[in-house]
Amino acid sequence: MNLVTASNFIRIRKTHLFQLRNPEFPAFFQRDLTHSSSDNKNVKFNVNNVSRRLERSRSVTSYYYNSALDAAASKDSVRLVPTTLLYTGKKPDDSHMLMGAQYLHKELPVRIAHRVAGFRELPFIVGCNPSILQVHELYIRAFQKLTDFPPIQNLEEDSEFCKLIRSLLDDHRDVVTLLAEGFKECKKHLPDSRVTKTFLDKTLTSRLGIRMLCEYHLALHEDKPGHVGIISVNFQPRRLLEKKAEFAQKICEHRYGKAPAVTVNGHINSTFPYIAAPLEYIIMELLKNAMRATVEAHRHASHLPPITVTIANNDVDFLIRISDRGGGIPHEHINQVWDYHFTTADGPGRDPPDNDADQSPFRAIMSPPNQGSPSGAMFGFGFGLPACKAYAEYLGGCLTMETLQGIGTDTYLRLKHIDGKGISFRI
Repeated sequence: MNLVTASNFIRIRKTHLFQLRNPEFPAFFQRDLTHSSSDNKNVKFNVNNVSRRLERSRSVTSYYYNSALDAAASKDSVRLVPTTLLYTGKKPDDSHMLMGAQYLHKELPVRIAHRVAGFRELPFIVGCNPSILQVHELYIRAFQKLTDFPPIQNLEEDSEFCKLIRSLLDDHRDVVTLLAEGFKECKKHLPDSRVTKTFLDKTLTSRLGIRMLCEYHLALHEDKPGHVGIISVNFQPRRLLEKKAEFAQKICEHRYGKAPAVTVNGHINSTFPYIAAPLEYIIMELLKNAMRATVEAHRHASHLPPITVTIANNDVDFLIRISDRGGGIPHEHINQVWDYHFTTADGPGRDPPDNDADQSPFRAIMSPPNQGSPSGAMFGFGFGLPACKAYAEYLGGCLTMETLQGIGTDTYLRLKHIDGKGISFRI
């Protein structure tokens, strides 16, 4: 006859009490708690099973009905201008950290609820895709964890909240990969590409805004010199361009055995406050595209024409032009380059999609630059350009192209300053 230990009895009793208050509590949870021996390891294992199954059950139940989630989705998000983040900055008593944590505690559930509502509006056959459903449940669990967190009243509670934020950012690191795979599998069920574009544009930019706010709050605790959170006070576009060009060249050389030179001209001494992280991803994608086009257009040439990057800066905005001599974009593809999953890399030399996924917007954004192997993919998933365009527009700017078939392509990235002298975007 198996003996029930005191601690085990308490667990069983708590289960019965919980079941009385929650009639929907599944029977198999009770079996996990009661089916145990005096072996503490087995007890611990079974209790862990209960925790995991309960969390999954809450997520699935929330898919069908969650009044708190519906209420949050009906609220408007409170978006901040970067100027506010830049100039309200730090206070000697650290009250800015507490206010920031309280803002995120209220704001993040609203933004996540908006995205859950977006998933619910997808066509049924798309929403049932395993990869897309997995992302949907990640959002629901994030909403539950944030709403379960108690109100933040002091810096100690802010410290615990920061741990939760870091955990959620880590949990969502593969979301773009999953979305890319899911929508690719569902492409035949979505004849209207506008559905895909609308959903992905909103999802990617919403995640960018959420991540920028979270990383800003976390960075305030690190007190990095020359920064207010993630805002570089003396941002130098030339340095970022040179760094990204060097890294893109390494990737290109690893893929093709050679890479074109990159020259930077224009207002190379420009310095102004800016958030570098999203710009790093955009620039990297544009440089990879330019290098790939240049190499493939001059495969047998002994000398590759250089890529020219020009910086233009004024009081309102700044512009970065990337000019290549890669033969231009064919007429039949001009209107498709901004479509998700469109790629000209369908031949045997295409990079594996999972490699390109490692360079996805949310894996790259907010990550330390130039870390990892230079063997990242040059192309393959068809997410690069449309994601860059969505980011540029979210940041209050635009991304455009002018191409000459047989010659090359000029890509123009125009972004507004965040120093408060003009109208800025909202995060």
